[in-house]
Amino acid sequence: MVRNPVCLLFPFLLSAQLMFWACPSRPATSERASEPSAGAARSEVDTGFDGDRAFAHVSRLVSFGPRPAGSAELAKARDYIIGELRSYGLKVRTDEFTAQTPLGPRRMVNIIAELDGQSRDAIIIASHYDTKYYQKFRFVGANDGGSSTGAVMEIARVMAAKRERPPFSYWFVFFDGEEAFCEGWTDCGTSDDPDNTYGSRHFVAQLIDHGELKRVRALILLDLVGYKNLELARDTLSTKWLVDAIWQTARELGYGAYFVESEEGVGGDDHLPFLRAGIEAVDLIQLNSYPHWHTPEDTLDKISPRSLKIVGDTVLASLPRIEERLRNRRAP
Repeated sequence: MVRNPVCLLFPFLLSAQLMFWACPSRPATSERASEPSAGAARSEVDTGFDGDRAFAHVSRLVSFGPRPAGSAELAKARDYIIGELRSYGLKVRTDEFTAQTPLGPRRMVNIIAELDGQSRDAIIIASHYDTKYYQKFRFVGANDGGSSTGAVMEIARVMAAKRERPPFSYWFVFFDGEEAFCEGWTDCGTSDDPDNTYGSRHFVAQLIDHGELKRVRALILLDLVGYKNLELARDTLSTKWLVDAIWQTARELGYGAYFVESEEGVGGDDHLPFLRAGIEAVDLIQLNSYPHWHTPEDTLDKISPRSLKIVGDTVLASLPRIEERLRNRRAP
């Protein structure tokens, strides 16, 4: 996502000559008194998603320390993620490449776990698993990089455990190199070759090169989803019907207080390479209202198993609605 608190104009070509303003405000500095409570949602919600399991994944990732792209710590995190995904019975492969960064060449590795469905057409559920590089302080990215990775891992476990094959194939993708190496999102690089979203841009390029892009029907991206004071706003760059489907499901589950009706434009994240390529995508992210974004305080104590469950439940319960919409129209 955009990592600069000032208002910037980004020329993202989501369609010919179309430009978007991305102007995130500074995160709020105060915290609300309590985290999401079980009583706030309907008691019958049972998707199989275990918030404690997801939290344990976040805790393990944070234990490796800062995990910027190309680091030994990220390699440890990668081995852990791959091991867990394989233990669920998923087919796991890696997408390795060398990225040219402001700090020189860096080896990056995307992780892809595949769940075969009744159709070869695929829905992607994704997160970035790297953390931002800082020299000035220790940044472990419990929420930014950790929470979404833990949530997607648990979503993958739940879906892999089901006996019946889903209507669509599912790819659980963990992107490397989402974060910029320079301090600001646009401090380095160019609009054609930015210092960010290395993994997702490479992944989309590979899909195009191998003629596989047409298989991808939608992307559901998670980023910063574990804060104990959870409040997800509608991303204005995301595909509207996907946002609507997820927000409607959240209301039906009794989670409407955490999927709020306010809007914010996330001017840069791993969904944008997909949108530019014509793939419908939604970004679930708490950016403006997360006060510890890109600070040393983005630590494990800010994460709530309950928040992770709220997001995991909502994503899983949204899938039938999303699948039905996709089935009822021709593939792109």
